[in-house]
This record gives sequence, structure tokens and C-alpha cells, in this order.
Amino acid sequence: MDLSVDGVAGLPLSAADTAFRDEVRTWLAEHLVGEFAGQADRGGPDDDDNWELRRAWERELGAGNWLGLSWPVELGGRGATMTQEIIFAMEYARAGAPPRAAFHGETLMAPTALHYGTDEQKQRLLPPMARGEVVWCQGYSEPGAGSDLANVATRAYREGDDWVINGQKIWTTFAHHADWIFAIVRTEPGSVKHAGLSYMLIPLDQPGVTVRPIRTMLGDSGFNEVFFDDARTSADNVLGATGEGWRAAMTTLGHERATSVLNYQFSFVREMDHLTALARRRAPLEDPDIRHRIIHSYIGLQIMAYNNLRTLSAALRDGEFGPEASIGKYYWSRWHQDFTEIAMDVMGTDALLGTEWSSETGAPQRGSTDEATTLRRAFVRGRAETIYAGASEIQKNIIAERVLKLPKEARR
Repeated sequence: MDLSVDGVAGLPLSAADTAFRDEVRTWLAEHLVGEFAGQADRGGPDDDDNWELRRAWERELGAGNWLGLSWPVELGGRGATMTQEIIFAMEYARAGAPPRAAFHGETLMAPTALHYGTDEQKQRLLPPMARGEVVWCQGYSEPGAGSDLANVATRAYREGDDWVINGQKIWTTFAHHADWIFAIVRTEPGSVKHAGLSYMLIPLDQPGVTVRPIRTMLGDSGFNEVFFDDARTSADNVLGATGEGWRAAMTTLGHERATSVLNYQFSFVREMDHLTALARRRAPLEDPDIRHRIIHSYIGLQIMAYNNLRTLSAALRDGEFGPEASIGKYYWSRWHQDFTEIAMDVMGTDALLGTEWSSETGAPQRGSTDEATTLRRAFVRGRAETIYAGASEIQKNIIAERVLKLPKEARR
């Protein structure tokens, strides 16, 4: 499948955009060598395969000034346009570059800091991320607060120049590797739901923080529980006003839902190439049902690309992502589940009995990068995609109430 900019997104390119694309291609060709080569399908965004190599790659990206592309130059960015960000994401996927290790900071926390942070906070937080030196993780979900995020129970109280935090977060990706966590914390005693929450930045390397990895059905431990027992953070590590963190949290979620579809979209192109290659070798393209489903899936991928452009264009116009980002999250997660089911049908019994399955974990062997194993891992991982970053049911409510302006669901 064509991974050129014009082929995937239909973007009109200026002379500056074309020069930028050429620069990206040249840099990737020169740096995706040695241990960095052939890593695109090794592991995934939510596991920690080859972690040290991925951290080294982050520093390589930072040295090349490819992190925080749209940030102001004085904060370590390039002041790049939205079109250039899309170009980079496309070329990154096209070149088969390694899965990112520090995307939570660059794509989620940093845009929130740019919107709500003070000048001092921006200058302190963003340049180290632009150099690839710091790994962040996201502390939203709790045992009692998942899709209903406003049920957050982790609390903090002020003691001198510090906040003292107690509570628990769960399903925290890369917490066992991260330096910092951005978390939603209840800072006003007696407050409920959206009121009284603060957007807090907490260092993880301290005695009051315990991180416990969670082993998944894929055999990896990218998710974690994080326990705060009188953990501390400085009073100047709150983004936005104290007690008004819900708005900042929604800004982060908007970026998560919108930017995730951009990055996933281009990895899905690689998976589509894997599927069509397998289908040709195994001859199921003679089956009209399989042929129709693959074509339908390809059309869906194009729809995803254009809807994503619409969402990004609106964000560029309005200065932030609106509720329309939920359309992309709902669509891509459902699309990917359907797509990987096609892949399993193309593989037939090999989908269950392939030699790449581990006899110990029942999951695809870690480190395998062939087409079939990549698609098997995508199928298993895809079962959770309609849950994380806001379950599909939540996305449908947001679309209905905030985009279509339909009557709100009755609350019990």
C-alpha cells in the first residue's frame, strides 16, 4: 500500500513541505542502521521489548531535533506545521523505525503543558523531552476510576511547599521505566466527580512510590500499578489552577484520542501490507468473501485518514482538540478489531497453531517480527483497544451529546 503522503492522506504539499519530507527521509535512511534497523514490528507501543534500544533511539531522535516538532524553537522544537507533523509520522512508519518509548510525554503531557503551563514550567519541562532525556507515564485510571474517570480517589494535601500524595493508579504504561508521572489527583477534601481535581506532575524515583508490573496475556509487563504512600511533589508541579485539573485532563485525552489515530493509522498501513502479502501467498484471495473483506478494510483505512485530517484541521483552527476526536478513537479501535479478525481468517488454523506461539505463555514469541506473528500480536492486543483511552461506549456518549448535541443520557 502506498505510504507516500499524497497516497495516504491526500495532502497538498508546498515546496517547504516537500523539502521537509526529503530531509526526514534522508535522516531516517542514514540513522536506521545497525541495531536500529528492522525494529518496527518488534514489540509494540504498550510493551517494553528492547527497552534500552528504544531509549537510545529516543536520544537519537532528540539529537536530530525530531521530537516536539511543532513546539516553539525556544522550547526545543522546530515550529513545524501540522502538515509537517503528519509527513514525519508517515515517513517514520514507512521507514520501519522502532516503536516510540517516550510518546506519553511528547504527545500527551507536553501539549497540555503548552496550553496550561506557566512560562517557567514550559521552560523547565519541555527541553529535556525534546532531547529525548525524560520518560513520562500517564496516571489516570484507578481500580475504581476507569471509563468514569471523575471517580478518582487518589488524594493530595498541601504541606509547606510540597503536595503529599496517597492513593493508587493502575494500567499505567511504562511506569516501571518512567522518570515522572502526570496524574489526576483530588486536592479538595469532600469534593466529588469533576470538582476538586488537580493535574499534578510527580517524580517516580522517591521512597513514597511503589511500581508493580502487571503481566499481560501477551507475556509482557508494559502495564503497571503505581502506589503513592506519602509521595511528594513540589507545589509548582501543578499544571493549571489547583482544583481545576479536569479541563487539563480533558485536553490530554483529546490529544491522546486524536494523535493516537494519526500514529496508529500509519502502523495499520504496514499491517495491511502484511495481510495482503500473506493472502497472496496462501491463495485465499480466490475466496470472494475474503477479497471483499480486505477491500472493505482498505476503504475503511482511507476513511480513517480523511477523518483524522478533519479532526486535525479543526484543532489547528480552534487551538485545541474538541469532542470530535472521539469519532477517530471509536472508529479506529473498531476498525482494527475487524481487520485483525480478517487476518486470523486468512491464516486459518495457523492463527492458533503457528510455531511462533510460546508453549509457556500461550502468546506469540517475543522478538519475532515475521508478518504472521505481527498480525497475531495485533489481534490479541486489539481486544483491549475498544476499552483503553476511553471505552467505545463512552466515546459514543461523547459523540452523541457533545458533537451531535443530542439529549444527555439519563443519570442515575
